[in-house]
Amino acid sequence: MVKIRELDPSASPLDYYGYELRRLREQAGLKQAQLGEIIFCTGSLICQIETTKRVPTRDFSERVDAALGTGGVFSRLVGLVLRSVLPTWFQPYAEMEARASYLSTYQAQLVDGLLQTEAYARAVLGVWSEGDLDAKVAARMDRQRVLDREIPPLMWVVMSEAVLHQEIGGRDVMRNQLAHLLAQQRRQWVKVQILPFEAGAHAGQPGSFSLMRFDEDPDLVYTEDFVQGHMTANPQALREGSLRYDHLQAAALSVEASAVRIARVMEERYGDHPEPDGRTMA
Repeated sequence: MVKIRELDPSASPLDYYGYELRRLREQAGLKQAQLGEIIFCTGSLICQIETTKRVPTRDFSERVDAALGTGGVFSRLVGLVLRSVLPTWFQPYAEMEARASYLSTYQAQLVDGLLQTEAYARAVLGVWSEGDLDAKVAARMDRQRVLDREIPPLMWVVMSEAVLHQEIGGRDVMRNQLAHLLAQQRRQWVKVQILPFEAGAHAGQPGSFSLMRFDEDPDLVYTEDFVQGHMTANPQALREGSLRYDHLQAAALSVEASAVRIARVMEERYGDHPEPDGRTMA
């Protein structure tokens, strides 16, 4: 087993987190099991995080900060740790996403990551994910904190109606996910439009893409293929992306009609329906 003293705290955010956790725990005169008792976890988990075998969550970090009186050190550090869990090619996008003042995206197949429930994200990431699935889900959930900023970005999502019908994770997961979309849409700064099946051929057929605008930095357009993502500030790409997005918004249902469509699919496809004998079929 790797010993914490062998870790190089400059090697990665996770190594630094583990190094500091052991240092400050020992400085407080606590054994791993003792700290675990204080923050309601096992000493084994403390050991795994100190040796970088497990990735800490934000909740764990907040409890450690309270127990050790660190002034929020681990709560600040965990964001860097979770971001480092993201694929290398996606990390630059996540960094820019966290700074954007305006996010607009077209999603052809999945609910946008910032609007996913934890169960839906787990089902999506579990298909091809390698490594620590819990850490990847935690990283995705942590990205959503951008919507809780004191001054959050305006987020506008156009989503194919197919996303509502693609059952991911089972009926309960989908029902909760669509309910979550409706709840998020009540936020003043989050708007969701559904591109209905009846729209026919549309400007988003080449695939999903996102546009990011900033108060000071150049605008960016982001696309993905099955290997990795591509982010560019190329003016021609930005013009093309903006034009496509304008056409998608025009073809989509209004925000209000979209909420009605989401609610209808949620009830008709994922609601509780009685069987002929009167029993409820989930």
